[in-house]
Amino acid sequence: MAVKSGTDFMNLPNVLTLARIGVVPFLVVMLYFPGKVMCLAAMLVFIAASVTDVFDGFLARRLGLVTNLGKFLDPLADKLLICSVLIMLVQLGWVEAWVAVAIIGREMAVTGLRAVAVDAGVVIAADRFGKLKTIIQTIALCPLILHYPLWGVDPQPLGIMLIYVALGLTIGSGANYMYSFFKHLHGTHA
Repeated sequence: MAVKSGTDFMNLPNVLTLARIGVVPFLVVMLYFPGKVMCLAAMLVFIAASVTDVFDGFLARRLGLVTNLGKFLDPLADKLLICSVLIMLVQLGWVEAWVAVAIIGREMAVTGLRAVAVDAGVVIAADRFGKLKTIIQTIALCPLILHYPLWGVDPQPLGIMLIYVALGLTIGSGANYMYSFFKHLHGTHA
């Protein structure tokens, strides 16, 4: 797939990605003032922002609008969205800090590995395990953001169970990225 550059950077996929980044401050403010209505609204905004992640990449590939800016912004937008919500949930006492630290630490480590790999001329693309991790993190955060019972159902137990599943996938996919990195690194120096 050819990567476009130059003046094509403000295409629809990149606008969707930028919208995902732009939603982050609103989510932070919404979670700063938690309540039943505000948390429901925050969850709906989070879901809408998360859905843009599916469409921006699909549209970029389908319409031939893949850009270097998009390749940079898309994973950044994902990390900003997930990490900012996690930090707010820790601040509210709805997620344990060590869970957030492990997830955010993995995101930073993989981002660093990818940067070093690119510098060495190796591209470590997102794999299915990493994509599944993102999906489960997103699904887990929804009931945690909602927090308050809806129609008599407490979403917290489901959210807590799913965040631990997401944590396991996060650590596993991080280990997989490290394995891929060292495998490529060893292969280039053999």
